[in-house]
Amino acid sequence: MLYHDLETHSPEERQARQWQAIRTLLKKAAKGSGEFRTRLDRAGLTLRDLDSLTAFSALPPLRKKELISLQAERGLDWLLTCKPGKLRRIYQSPGPIFDPEGAQADYWGWAEGFFAAGFRSGDLVQMTFSYHLTPAGLMLEEPLRAIGCAVIPAGPGNTEVQVELMRRLPVTGFVGMASYLKVIGEKARSLGLDLRTDLSIRTAFVAAERLPEALRLEVEELFGCTVRQGYGTADVGCIAYECEQPRGMHLSSRAYVEICDPATGQPLPLGETGEVVVTPFTREYPLLRFATGDLSSLIEAPCPCGRTSLRLDGIKGRADDTAKVKGQFIYPAQAAQVAAQFPQIAAWQIVISNPGGKDRIAVRLALSGGIDAGAFQAAFQALLKLKPEVQVLPADGLAQDARRLVDERSF
Repeated sequence: MLYHDLETHSPEERQARQWQAIRTLLKKAAKGSGEFRTRLDRAGLTLRDLDSLTAFSALPPLRKKELISLQAERGLDWLLTCKPGKLRRIYQSPGPIFDPEGAQADYWGWAEGFFAAGFRSGDLVQMTFSYHLTPAGLMLEEPLRAIGCAVIPAGPGNTEVQVELMRRLPVTGFVGMASYLKVIGEKARSLGLDLRTDLSIRTAFVAAERLPEALRLEVEELFGCTVRQGYGTADVGCIAYECEQPRGMHLSSRAYVEICDPATGQPLPLGETGEVVVTPFTREYPLLRFATGDLSSLIEAPCPCGRTSLRLDGIKGRADDTAKVKGQFIYPAQAAQVAAQFPQIAAWQIVISNPGGKDRIAVRLALSGGIDAGAFQAAFQALLKLKPEVQVLPADGLAQDARRLVDERSF
């Protein structure tokens, strides 16, 4: 079963529909978005130059770091094509960055992915993403409601309460991070529950972190359920999702996705690895050619599920100097703000690893004097939303030009 017929379009039908959507976006952005007009001018382009999907790739990509700066310096209005009061919601993500939500139904485009993962009308779904200020909870609840599911807005944390909800209610679906579903399962077993008979989880939709195949299989074995992943960002919403055949992630019908050379922003031949560049078909906040910083490649081979879209072959790394840990992006510039609060820090470095498949973050501090490690951890957590392990080094134990962010994880 498919959510709608767009999922089985021929390549010619899909490209025609994508170009029509982008033409509409271009006209809307040229009229209302100061950011788009400025980007066009800087590239020496006019709207007439962007007269096809091929020509559209001449528009320089917009990077997340630029978006953060533009919002801070020019204001959110400068990137919108409507007044802020005409939006449905405005969220804020770490960065900080505002994430506007337009008024159209399923604005973030996740319903297609949930349906492909196996959610159906009548499912009771436990939502463990946050509902406070950040977009994930509501972003992912509304498409579930559109399918006909009931949702428990559990939010993150309170693991014993999460277990109790699953035990007392006929919860058939889970939405959150796979690593957290594993934590819930281990807690339930420690309380003497049989996860396959005392709980009813049938389908899990996971996002916000990488999904190693070993973790997927472990969680599926724990609960006797199906685990499928979605890929998107708080800026653009759904980009791709897995179907019942976990052989790559189908590109969403609500966006135009390119794989590009990170240095030039130009599309690469099919099958080559490059940066994921996305244009969602959302008119209030036209993020035309938004560069995600994630690296992937495209799979052309047909999928047994019958969907005809190209598929992303997983996420293979980052094209810039950021990394995602437990659903949060780490920006070295933010860590530098924390380090500046402690004059004893001569040099610092963030190291990310995943021993046993569990993400771990440590900060190496080269110190010229004593420091309150707890105070540093608290300051780091307040700004970056993650609590690091602190590793103290002598003042000359880390070079001044050492890489600020080292990602040692293997997947």
